[in-house]
Amino acid sequence: MAEPNKPRYAQPGDKVLPGKPVTVNRYGPGARLNHWITASSLILLALSGLALFTPALFFLTGLFGGGQNTRALHPWFGVVLFISFFVFFFQLWKANLPERVDWVWLRKLRDVVGGHEENLPELGKYNAGQKIVFWAMAGLILVLIGSGVVIWEQYFSAYFTIPQMRVAVLVHSIAAVLIICVFIMHVYAAIWTRGTLRAMTRGTVTGGWAWRHHRKWLRELAGQRKAGPAE
Repeated sequence: MAEPNKPRYAQPGDKVLPGKPVTVNRYGPGARLNHWITASSLILLALSGLALFTPALFFLTGLFGGGQNTRALHPWFGVVLFISFFVFFFQLWKANLPERVDWVWLRKLRDVVGGHEENLPELGKYNAGQKIVFWAMAGLILVLIGSGVVIWEQYFSAYFTIPQMRVAVLVHSIAAVLIICVFIMHVYAAIWTRGTLRAMTRGTVTGGWAWRHHRKWLRELAGQRKAGPAE
């Protein structure tokens, strides 16, 4: 049985900060740093991977000092992405577990796009779209690292057959295209929803933003503040 006062949505460091205007801590310095390492490594992976994928984009190898350097650096970018994302994953996975309200949110996607927040259900720290991106990234990164190991000839060529490597190349390429699409969707949503980028740059959001987009999360934080010791 769950503890009665155990937070459901709030995470360590989440806190309402009184003032004019009210602000809310959403991400600490460590989480923000880890997020930008993950984003940077994914961008470097995409650029180097596309450069190796087709001769039409081979000019991108100039960003990494030529074709040989690109081929050598690409898998190491993948290792950095894998480690940085899964540090993030173990901090956030519970907050991204699906709930019944997520299906309601998805059914009202037209209201989401149209900006009719008043028609949407109250949400915890993440909405269904954010959760889909989170779990899609987790699954695709696992596929990429697994298939990437199979085709990393420098270290693992002795452990796999040529047919296995060919299948791995195909799987790796498909997963790479999908994760680039997911990443573009994530960036677009962050820019489109005004105030979201602030959470990953300053670590805070306004009280109004939290009330509009993640009301259950804000209510829980406000309740914790009322239940805490008087200042």
